[in-house]
Amino acid sequence: MTYAVFILFTLMALCGGVLVVTQRNLVRAATALVLSLFGVAGLYVLLEAGFLAAVQVLVYIGAIAILIIFAIMLTRRMVQGDESGLNRQWGWALVSAVVMFALFCYVVVKAWPLALGAVSAPAVPADSTEALGLALLDWEQYVLPFEIASVLLLSAMVGAVVIAREKHDS
Repeated sequence: MTYAVFILFTLMALCGGVLVVTQRNLVRAATALVLSLFGVAGLYVLLEAGFLAAVQVLVYIGAIAILIIFAIMLTRRMVQGDESGLNRQWGWALVSAVVMFALFCYVVVKAWPLALGAVSAPAVPADSTEALGLALLDWEQYVLPFEIASVLLLSAMVGAVVIAREKHDS
């Protein structure tokens, strides 16, 4: 049963990712991103990482994906679909996609014998969530990068609103 659920969540994550990069409509692509992120949250649940699954749902699905949808809706010109889905860099994109696919295939083929002889993972410590919270709030380690990332996200959203408003006013 666990394998069936694993396959289901893996397919959700992979199909959502493929839809994100193949959809021409940005709103549908953002919805596919939510599907992909939900599949990843399910994989975290299977790994017994409940805290990471909750953070995935709350932060990524609940905040980042909704922020992306709002940014798309603020730029109505892109949602109308008047622009072509292809650009001048499609050749480079194809080459890099083929190279990355070949690299992933190489890694999977090299790691396959190791995966067949895998040993069971040690149990997750009971206080891992507490240790993670303390590490994130430790002033000397991660508070400053965490705050810089939040200010960067806020400035990106304000910039998107300003750019959308300038185009709307003119």
